Amino acid sequence: MLVGGMACAGDVDRVLKVPDLIAFWDFQEAAGSPRISKGGGQALALVEKKGAVARVEGGVFGPHAAELAYGQRFQIDRKDVGPLDLHGKEAQVTVVAWVKRRDKQAWQAIAGLWDETRSKRQYCLFLNAPTATRADEMKRYPVDNRIHGHVSAIGGGTPGNKYCITYSSGATKIPIGEWQCLAMSYDGVASRVFVNGKLDAWELRNPFPYADGIFDGGAEGADFTVGAVHRGGSWGNFFGGTIGGLAVFKRALADGEIAALAEAGR
Repeated sequence: MLVGGMACAGDVDRVLKVPDLIAFWDFQEAAGSPRISKGGGQALALVEKKGAVARVEGGVFGPHAAELAYGQRFQIDRKDVGPLDLHGKEAQVTVVAWVKRRDKQAWQAIAGLWDETRSKRQYCLFLNAPTATRADEMKRYPVDNRIHGHVSAIGGGTPGNKYCITYSSGATKIPIGEWQCLAMSYDGVASRVFVNGKLDAWELRNPFPYADGIFDGGAEGADFTVGAVHRGGSWGNFFGGTIGGLAVFKRALADGEIAALAEAGR
């Protein structure tokens, strides 16, 4: 982050001390190398797909960050996702990402377990969906440049719909070319999204009530992906931009904890 015009590293230790952390990536590794998680009980390796992901200057939790070219992604194969496989009626999750947008295309996947092609959706933080669902009507209306917290209990499309439409949507438009701390949480009752540490409340859209839990994809479920998901038979929904940090927790963090994480990246 920039403070007073000078680059400052975020507080890695502050992130690692938050209870129920599964994995935290700070993206300091060189291009061509797996990005290895910190914290949690198991080191998890994000593997580059579609070429080496560039390491660029000006990171959040150190001097560097990862810049995804259009079409690139990081991936952990299903057999290796381990504790990231959160599922069941009582399951909870929080995904926090420090990102800087570059591209404006719709439906940019940031991180999660979300395979639409095989109806293996679980949870995923998205950016820039062109629609948001009103919970009282279960209908989608046009929006732009927001974040969205997707959760599915059935893996496939929402009943009566081709796609999954059970997701929270923020009220704030996310700017291009600026570092933002974006987060989603699910507590078994509702999905929520946060922008720079604050609940991005939007009536009937955030929080989004959803008490059905998270789908169990089993051994053949979704891979954990960063920057893309599988949909329509191929990889897509590419994130265009830079990622400086990513954390996943096996609990819906309290508002104050998410605010503290946003501060840790300043």
